[in-house]
Amino acid sequence: MDGGAEQLDTNYGSKLTQVAAGEWAGWSHYPGGDPFEDLAGPFYWKKRADGVPVCAFRAERKHMNGGGFLHGGCVMSFADFALFVIARDAIQGVPTVTATFNCELVGTAREGELVECRGEVVKAGRSMVFVRGLIANASAGGEPVASFSSVIKKTPPRRG
Repeated sequence: MDGGAEQLDTNYGSKLTQVAAGEWAGWSHYPGGDPFEDLAGPFYWKKRADGVPVCAFRAERKHMNGGGFLHGGCVMSFADFALFVIARDAIQGVPTVTATFNCELVGTAREGELVECRGEVVKAGRSMVFVRGLIANASAGGEPVASFSSVIKKTPPRRG
């Protein structure tokens, strides 16, 4: 979650919700935690048996561009969501912001297809966390959609 100390009561951890039924049963999401992600998503995540997080969403009409393909802005918004999930353990509830973000759009998905993301923390420092990830079209055998790298900046509480 992006934000300063005054927003600690509305950070991702405070809004974490596990889905109980339907396609996303067993997955978690953050309704109400980030207004833009509420609009752009819904985006979900869960930890695999090996402890590695995976993020996903089902491509809807609202996620498409004029050509009927997954919009690049949607891909990048999903990547921004995923990078904070990937770095969740390294962030440990500290307020953070996306400092840099690089993305290569290499494929796409169509309406109704499942889009997934996996990634890793490259390095977790005292004030910055370096993350990279790969977004894939799970409905097309894992065909790559995008690769990304980012730096998350830990933001200390602001002084009065």
